[in-house]
Amino acid sequence: MAAALLANALYSTGFVLEKRALGSLPQVTVREPLRLLRLVLGSPLWIGGSLSLAAGFAAQLAVYRTLPIAAAQGIFVSGLVLLVLLSARLLGEETTGRERYALAAILAALLMVVLSLDERSDTVSRAAPYALVLTICLPSLAMGVWLYRSAERRARHRHRLPTTGVEYGVAVGLLYGVSSLAIKGVSSYLTAGGLGDAVVGVLRSPYPYLLLFTGAFGLVMSQAALQRCRASLIVPVCTTVTCLFTAVLGTLSFGESLPDDPLRLALRLSGTVLAVAVLLSMPKHDPPAPPTAPQSPVSAKELTPP
Repeated sequence: MAAALLANALYSTGFVLEKRALGSLPQVTVREPLRLLRLVLGSPLWIGGSLSLAAGFAAQLAVYRTLPIAAAQGIFVSGLVLLVLLSARLLGEETTGRERYALAAILAALLMVVLSLDERSDTVSRAAPYALVLTICLPSLAMGVWLYRSAERRARHRHRLPTTGVEYGVAVGLLYGVSSLAIKGVSSYLTAGGLGDAVVGVLRSPYPYLLLFTGAFGLVMSQAALQRCRASLIVPVCTTVTCLFTAVLGTLSFGESLPDDPLRLALRLSGTVLAVAVLLSMPKHDPPAPPTAPQSPVSAKELTPP
């Protein structure tokens, strides 16, 4: 539990620092990844945010060794509250009433998931069939990249309303969901005998290569999306998609069974459905900026030199 809360704090701090650093950089795009990397690596503030995210990754490894996947996701999403507070305090981002209700509903949904857990019957699985993991992950990666490119094409239309970032958040969330499954897979090898055996086992598995792909593409895609959209909305959407993806498909692929008790099963399924419904109902566009008042015309007499 302590490692999960620490991961929440590190992830929220990292995203906010990266968002603040991106605000002072020239516009970045996924079509120029090398330029994007050169710009962000030249920002000490962005490097500090990325180090915070890396530390959150290490804490997440410890969580997956001791908690069932569904329980871990419920705790991770509780960090959205901290993220919204930091975004308002450090970035000056304001959420609408509808978005605040949506976030509250998401927290309620994931509280239902947490209440469905029973440490007496829930087990922490250590392995999953590689074929099943790849069958889940590869189509998800393709869908995430396709969805991001579709959002990019629509965003380039001149007369389109500014996007809130929901589409970007879903796309990046799918990539990070695959990454979360890979982290779960790597954590299973850390319980093996010696360090050498653990390293050999990890390299023989698909997990480090999934992490490499999601790390490279997720870095480029998330930074471009963070620069264009509010962190207080895009990160909660991304986190929700990641957690639902990991909780549902991770539970199935790693063989962590659903609750036998009808009440706990109803809580877990209802919480999942509620979170998905809230995600689909969130606004896709920011309201247009109010028109600026026209300046009063200057009379010809005022332009006449004395």
